[in-house]
Order: sequence, then C-alpha cells, then structure tokens
Amino acid sequence: MTKDISTEESQTNIDARRAKGEFVRGVSGFRHWIGEVDFPAERGRYHLFVALNCPWCHRVSLARAVLGLEDSITMDVAFPNRTDEADPVAPNLWEFAPQREASLTGETLPECTSETGTGEGLRLAKQIYQREGAQEQSVPILYDKVAGRIVNNESAEIIRMLDADAAALGSSKAQPPRLMPEDPAVQSQIETLNTRIYTTINNGAYKAGFSSNQAVYAQAFAAYFETLEALEALLSDGRAYLTGEAFTEADLRLFPTLYRHDPVYYLRMKLNGARILDYPHLWRWLCRVYALDGVAAAGSLLHCRQGYFGRSWNGVVPLGPLLPMPYPEAYLHPELADV
Repeated sequence: MTKDISTEESQTNIDARRAKGEFVRGVSGFRHWIGEVDFPAERGRYHLFVALNCPWCHRVSLARAVLGLEDSITMDVAFPNRTDEADPVAPNLWEFAPQREASLTGETLPECTSETGTGEGLRLAKQIYQREGAQEQSVPILYDKVAGRIVNNESAEIIRMLDADAAALGSSKAQPPRLMPEDPAVQSQIETLNTRIYTTINNGAYKAGFSSNQAVYAQAFAAYFETLEALEALLSDGRAYLTGEAFTEADLRLFPTLYRHDPVYYLRMKLNGARILDYPHLWRWLCRVYALDGVAAAGSLLHCRQGYFGRSWNGVVPLGPLLPMPYPEAYLHPELADV
C-alpha cells in the first residue's frame, strides 16, 4: 500500500510565499504505519484525537464510520474553537474542553470529550506531541494506547491504513468496504481525482479563504469552481459515485469540503460563486453520501459553524443560507436540486 503524497504542498520558498499573503500548508511530522513491527493491527489498540469542525479530521472520522470501526478505535473530540489570548499556555491551541460553551447555542457541545487516549487527561493536543519531544499541535492524531506513542498525523495516510486493516482492527462489518479497491484501473482513477480534489477543493478552499493576496485568492477561487464544474459533468452520466457505483476514497475525500460549502465556506472562505445546491448532480451525490450508514454521525455542522465563525472578530455565527429546512437536514432532500 502506497503512502499518499498528494496531500503534501510544496514547501519551496515557504516563508517568502507566506509573506506575500499565500496560505501554505505545512507537512505532518509523524508518518508511522499500522502494520509496522511497533504498531501491529489489533482491535482496541488505537485511538483518534479529532476536531469535528476540521475537514482533515472529518475524513478520518468518516473512514472510521464507514469501515465499521467506531467500537474498536476510540476517539476524543476537541472543542471547535481553539484557546484564546487568556489561555495560560498559549492562544490558538486545540483543547479538550467538554465544559466550554458554544456561542452559537450558549450550551456545551455533547460531542466534545476530555482527553482519554493517553491515560493522563491532558488538556491540549499540543501536550500529546510534547510527550514525544515534538512541537506540532495539529489534529487528527492516530495514537497507539499500548505503546503510548503517536502513530501518524497525516489524515490521508490514516484513512489508507484504516481501510487496509479494517478487519484486523476490529470492524463490525463482516466484509468492510474497500475505499481503495484492488483494481489498478480504479486505483488510478482515484489517485487522479484525489490530486485534483486536494489541490483545488480541499486545500483550495483554504487557499481562497485564508490568503491575504488578492491574486492568489482569485486563482484559488477560479480553480475551485472549475473543478466543481468538472465533477458535475463527471456525475452527469448517472453514476452513483465518482468512480462508478461504489463509494471510494475519492468520494470520502471530497465529501467534507462539499458538506461545508453552502453553510460555511460560501461565506467564510469567500467561495460565493455558487452553492452546491446549484449543481444538481453534485447535490444529489452529496445527499447520497450523507445517507450512507454512519456518515451523518461522523461530522457536525454545528461544530463547523462554531469553529469557523465563532473565532471571528465578533464571534457571531451567521444563520443562513435560508432553505425550506436547515442544514444538514437539507442533505436528506436530493429533490431540492430540482426546484
């Protein structure tokens, strides 16, 4: 099984590019693999640290769900807003804080947990890295509870290893689906889709929303909607999923961004060229994926809205867009694309 490098952005001239206003994503530092001598594939051994508003975490929680690993791989969920300037350690850190209240609801978020993977009840994701002498602070983290070590923090690789070893890791499904089928032709299709989807959609959304350079934003904006048009055309032949009739890794990697687009990215990432609802085939695909077993529970638009807007300058979360029903309930209605 190959590791996925299509998720890695070029680090050439990174400081100069960032100084010019470009958003440049860094490279994950922990790249061990389940199946190596130190990390055998065993039921109940592994743990995930995620934030449900983070799309990179979302694709990991999706893989855990569709592969039937919810009961065999434990998971902790960070609060969607990171720490602020008043934090005794530092601002902008992922925090396991089930007692924090969301500004959107004025209440705690039931999905949020304390840190249970290390056995030490750590408050910050950064502290998990510090136990191994690292200075990273990102999620997701795949953690080995037996060895007390971080296995991997690159989401694309985590979903590949969960897929490859789903049965050995304790899937509840008699025959777990294969996100990366054995057919080389399908694998080639998936890899081609993955590269474009990552570059222009997954990371492209951040290029548009977080770059302070108008030209970089405009380029990312154009590429994002060009790919949506291409995917709309791809699905127009009646296929259920991106490579045919089976849900694969390509679908899994596209879903978190499109799930966020209408209620979050349209405004927050300045991707206001169109809604997914304006692409009938993509909308029906989105609804089809949302209806798969475990998918709805693997993410949270409340966490997404809170995480993206709740940390803005005034902390106010927009309530739109207005439909006959709110998101994500709208994803239960593929017929909305026909209106």
